[in-house]
Amino acid sequence: MSGKLDLDPVLVARARELARRAGQPVVELARTHTTVSVERAVLRLAGVAGADPDGIPWVNRLVDAVVADVGLGHGVAAPVFDALVREQLDDVTLLAQKAAAGSVRFTLPAGRAATVARRAARRAVAAGVRRVDRRRAERDRLVKRYGDPKQRPWIYLIVATGDIYEDIPQAQAAARAGADVIAVIRSTGQSLLDYVPEGATREGFAGTYATQENFRLMRAALDETSKELGRYVRLTNYASGLCMPEMATLAGLERLDMMLNDSMYGILFRDINPVRTFVDQRFSRQVHARAGIIINTGEDNYLTTADAVDEAHTVTVSQLLNEFFAHEAGLADTQLGLGHAFEINPEVPESFRLELAHALLARELFPDAPLKWMPPTKHMTGDVFRGNLLDGFFNLVGTMTGQGILLVGMMTEAVVTPWLSDRDIALQNVRYVLGAAGGLHEDFVPAPGGFIQQRAHRVLGEAVDLLERIGDQSLLTAIAEGTFGIMKRPADRGKGLSGVARHEADYYNPATEILEQQPS
Repeated sequence: MSGKLDLDPVLVARARELARRAGQPVVELARTHTTVSVERAVLRLAGVAGADPDGIPWVNRLVDAVVADVGLGHGVAAPVFDALVREQLDDVTLLAQKAAAGSVRFTLPAGRAATVARRAARRAVAAGVRRVDRRRAERDRLVKRYGDPKQRPWIYLIVATGDIYEDIPQAQAAARAGADVIAVIRSTGQSLLDYVPEGATREGFAGTYATQENFRLMRAALDETSKELGRYVRLTNYASGLCMPEMATLAGLERLDMMLNDSMYGILFRDINPVRTFVDQRFSRQVHARAGIIINTGEDNYLTTADAVDEAHTVTVSQLLNEFFAHEAGLADTQLGLGHAFEINPEVPESFRLELAHALLARELFPDAPLKWMPPTKHMTGDVFRGNLLDGFFNLVGTMTGQGILLVGMMTEAVVTPWLSDRDIALQNVRYVLGAAGGLHEDFVPAPGGFIQQRAHRVLGEAVDLLERIGDQSLLTAIAEGTFGIMKRPADRGKGLSGVARHEADYYNPATEILEQQPS
């Protein structure tokens, strides 16, 4: 149990218990509240699709109409399917169109009408969940047919042109050059949109809009490339921001393989209301669990605003919290791409040894998780030669400590959006280090009681101390006081708060009901 770092198993168990104690009140909060995005995700599973001529999704129009008539706290499923019966319709999207035109009113069904409405809602949502199940089985078949990459870590590369039709050939070229996972970075600001854009998009900003059609197009293109290369190429996008549950649902329906899905990123870096975020992340993780999607969490981002040495323990604390939240939502260890990063200032003495200690600590705390290791960004200066060397050191730490997912660093970080040639040079760097180092993680063992072990023990001890303080107050208080990433985010403020409601006594959500059961 002690591994290469000789960690104290009693202290590790204590850390996990403290994370559970800190996280449980947040889980109870999520279990007793809903949001507009959770309810929209339910209706997307039930079959609502498309958008009006102004680009407003029908699912938004339908939820807005229900909320205007009966509020949010009852859930939308029963009122929607009651109206469907009363209007003698069998198409939920058509009902949304009639609601947008003002020709349908919603009420809270009671008695036999409520029973009929709930049964119809569950049937419709169950059909959507079965589609997610089929896509998961499809992935399993393709992985069996084409195989996984021969090496670990998987090589993870970002594509971001703004135009899905430009992204596709770049993604395919990156896969041919050695990338195992293609991440289509999302357009700047999309996390703050309280709707999911519709259709294929060509005008993103520093990224491409995440839409169902863009998911479908890229997944189909990478399936072609998987067949060509004889290995399954994975696709990543984002389930974060104000539409986290919907993005997770669309990802499950279109067979994405990984999703950026941190429990606190939107709170800290986008000022989204903490309650909204925790409610949305629980539902989104339930969907990811069902879909077999690996989540990637965002602890690495804390170190872009806080010092990577002084605040290393906050990354460990967040990893432990993310693990607890993920397990509670049904995710397996093999789906936990817990984030951490190579962000120590290179001018700090022994910075490489410190990075080794932090990376190895994460690896040993979460031995079955496909950890997501992030490259240097904060201290990239625009000197591309220095940047390429730093990325090489990052790649070396990744292979020495057995990371699971290695995000390819770019020497042009902080200069320009990378060109194809930049990606090619960066992939050469990764291929050389992984090829030359081979199974170096098998041979690398820190000196007993030496610098690396001492540093790892210190970070774990500081993490336990912080978890004890959080448990004495609350996680929401800790976030309000700026514990993670130094941003202060009170629970009664932030974007999206108006889209949160406490469950009423008759709240009904067929999706949660199905997702909390084991698949048959």
